[in-house]
Order: sequence, then structure tokens, then C-alpha cells
Amino acid sequence: MSEAANAVRVCASDELVDGGAGVRLPATEASGEAVVFFVRYDGKPYGYLNRCAHVPMELDWNEGQFFESSGLYLMCATHGAIYEPDSGKCVGGPCRGARLRAVSVEERDTPEGRAVFWLPDDALRPA
Repeated sequence: MSEAANAVRVCASDELVDGGAGVRLPATEASGEAVVFFVRYDGKPYGYLNRCAHVPMELDWNEGQFFESSGLYLMCATHGAIYEPDSGKCVGGPCRGARLRAVSVEERDTPEGRAVFWLPDDALRPA
């Protein structure tokens, strides 16, 4: 079955604001339960496994709060690792050079309006 056929609706496009709150969804991977999150940066949606590349802990400060105060970088609440929102690359902190695990995301028109979709892969699936 194609990725498009397995697409999971995340939210309406206008629910993700540049540098604003993200949307979390439960997921499953080989090691068990996980969470993926979706944010908007520079007009585009991005999705990642909610797990710091430094220590396997969730990034958000409060649920859905992934950006640091400027809205330009994703930041791990535990150790302060800073990530580029468009690549997931750690550019500051204890895991410099490592990356967040990206998930495939696309926006598409639906009968209800424009929406953001997660395209799961075999290693990381909806819960």
C-alpha cells in the first residue's frame, strides 16, 4: 500500500503557525510507544519523533511547546539542545551535529480545507 493511502491527518493547516505550538500524535516503533510532533517553520510543516538526539527524552517544554522564545529553533527542555526546525540538525548543545528523526509530512487540499498529513513509514507508525 502506498504512503499516500496510509496518510494520517494531523490537523487543519491553519492550526500550525510559524514558530508556534506543535501538534503531538501517539506512535509506535520497534522499542515501543513513542510520540511524533508537527510544527510549522518558514511556511512549511515539519514532523519529528519527539525524542532528543542527546538523551531519549521528549523535547517539549509544555505539551506542544517545541520552539524556544524566538520561534527560530526547536529546543529540548531537558538539556537545552537546539535544533533547526527545517532539518532537525542539532546546532547547539550536547548533541551538536546529530539529528532528530524526521517523519514525512505533506499538506494537501481536502473537502474540509487544507490539512497537514503524516506519511508513516514501516519503522514509525501511528499508535
